[in-house]
Amino acid sequence: MSLDGWNTVLVLGGIRSGKSEFAESLVADAPTVRYVATAADAPADDAEWAARLAAHRERRPETWTTEATADDPRRLADVLASAGPNETLLVDDLGGWVTVLLDPAHQPADDTATIAELAAAVRSCAARLVLVSPEVGLSLVPTTPLGRAFTDALGAANRAVADACDAVVLVVAGQAAWLKPGAPHPATVPAQPGPMQTGPAHAGPAHAGPAQTGPAQTGPAHAGPAQAGRAQFGAPGIPGGAGGSLAASEPSPDVFTPTPPAAPDAVPGAEPTGTAWAAPTMALPMVATGLVIQPGMELPMPDEYAGPQAIERLATLDVPGSGLGVLERAVGFAAATQGTVTPAPWGSVRVLLLHGDHLGDAAAGTVAGESARRARQARAGQGALARLAAESGAELQVVEVPASAPMETEPTLTGEQVEVALRYGWRLAEEAADAGVRLLVLGACGAGTEAAAAAVLVATAGAEAPAVLRRVVTDSGEIDDAAWMRRCAAVRDALHRTRNSPRSAKDVLAELGGGDVAVATGVLLGATARRLPVMLDGPVGVAAAMVTRDLAGQARHWCLLADHGGHPAVQLGADVLGLTPLLDLRLDLGEGANALAALPLLRSVLALAAALPAHPSLGGGEDDEPDTTPDTDEPDFREPEPAGPGPTSTEPDFREPEPAGPGPTSTGADLREPRGAGPDTEAVDPSGRRAG
Repeated sequence: MSLDGWNTVLVLGGIRSGKSEFAESLVADAPTVRYVATAADAPADDAEWAARLAAHRERRPETWTTEATADDPRRLADVLASAGPNETLLVDDLGGWVTVLLDPAHQPADDTATIAELAAAVRSCAARLVLVSPEVGLSLVPTTPLGRAFTDALGAANRAVADACDAVVLVVAGQAAWLKPGAPHPATVPAQPGPMQTGPAHAGPAHAGPAQTGPAQTGPAHAGPAQAGRAQFGAPGIPGGAGGSLAASEPSPDVFTPTPPAAPDAVPGAEPTGTAWAAPTMALPMVATGLVIQPGMELPMPDEYAGPQAIERLATLDVPGSGLGVLERAVGFAAATQGTVTPAPWGSVRVLLLHGDHLGDAAAGTVAGESARRARQARAGQGALARLAAESGAELQVVEVPASAPMETEPTLTGEQVEVALRYGWRLAEEAADAGVRLLVLGACGAGTEAAAAAVLVATAGAEAPAVLRRVVTDSGEIDDAAWMRRCAAVRDALHRTRNSPRSAKDVLAELGGGDVAVATGVLLGATARRLPVMLDGPVGVAAAMVTRDLAGQARHWCLLADHGGHPAVQLGADVLGLTPLLDLRLDLGEGANALAALPLLRSVLALAAALPAHPSLGGGEDDEPDTTPDTDEPDFREPEPAGPGPTSTEPDFREPEPAGPGPTSTGADLREPRGAGPDTEAVDPSGRRAG
């Protein structure tokens, strides 16, 4: 048993569940790994199986060695028994091993004895050992003898090996559920479950100790959790933001709820020193489950039924007009993301303001230090963003990201920095979900962010830079066309420089997007994993949403766009993503502030939609007490008066003139005010005769 709680672990999972990637991440911290391949080589006529094997080979780092045991299934036990305590072995997988075991070329063979030998070798193995095996016992019983023999043998092997291992994990649709041991992994599930969650519910035994430090993972494509905190975002030649490069020992950025200042001198103005990117108090979901941020991730989708049903319900509400108009989409979005036809207004809201400048001509026309002033202003509870956050009771978290290199001459980030930024953004979303936040607002305030977002849109949507870059306006309100042309040229040169580069998500972030777009992408992915909706505000968030299409197409369904602000990049990105802005106010108060200005209206709409009953004609109830007045052909508008004499009413008297003497009564409704029986009046019985 190793010091961190396990020496052998069995990773179970179905086809394409992510079990192999998870197993690879568990051993990624090892300097060398012996990869034990159990499957036989693909036949010459099976190109698809050959492609699968090739994909597995390509994922292995160069430092790993491969050892095949397909020629003799008994050899696997010998390999495990002979491994030393300083070695790390990854066996992938037992399904291939059972296939070889049942092959007629190896018959007659004692399957039960061979499986028992393997279990004994696992139990006595001195090396760190990870075994992968498919779980096929959850489907129907095969209809062929050979199929039944395979499932029976594999089930027996899984059971025996699981009993021998220190830990067992089941990977289902990208989610890891630890089955053994039970004590370190309680069944407590966070309030908003996602496929890749943090905390003890899914913390693997290899990561249960205090060594989990956060998102700064580096190394090969499947860098594992043990590498957390080793890398730093800042790179030589790329100056960092406040606090410089990443430091795993520093705390996360402060989260505070701004309040309107009582007096100007009552506002704290000191800027916190240092900004953390990797906190020791929170582990990323990929640290807990071993998954990595990669293309084609399977993240949750909003409820496909709750949204349409909530909009249908709006048509039944007891409102005098035609309803909520285009704001019905807000109700449908909230219903789908909350999984109920009567969604509640977003109570806990957090604004993530990303501050990181882009160097070079991307920031042409920007006053030096202006973005840093805006960030300090937000921290001090001043400015439009902080004031609107105070009005709406929203939390505000200012996140410093290191500056991005000039896109026109070099990549804005290294590949390692992109990985760190994605994981850090994911962790920010995880922290918000764990704190009970129900809506994230994503904004940015760095210099050159519009040009970086435009470059991402050009690369991902086929746009032209002049079409998505709006005019540059100086502090004095004048249009600076020279600065605008420099920004367009920077985007053009960056696209020309990368014309032969891949256009995958991480390549786009490294070459063009920079730190703020990369962190924003991680935020969207992490929020999607935790079923946390995000309100986009500005080009950075929209550009990040464009990048997430390659990583996890589900992310855009958790995004809401309140107002496009008249920004051409936001309008184009929203059109490509299928995000229809709820409003057309063309607000331009700064990223994040525009969304907060619209938030009270959206909250009111959700509260109204949840509180109103159905129309009485559709089965809705009345709030008034039952009407006990007699039925008449016409409504009775009379005001009640006291029975005895008293002061006359000041209201106008709309009574019809009465006949002077007895006569037939009217067949219509009596609209007269009831008269008292005082000295100036005479009581009249129902027949019209005067009493007495």
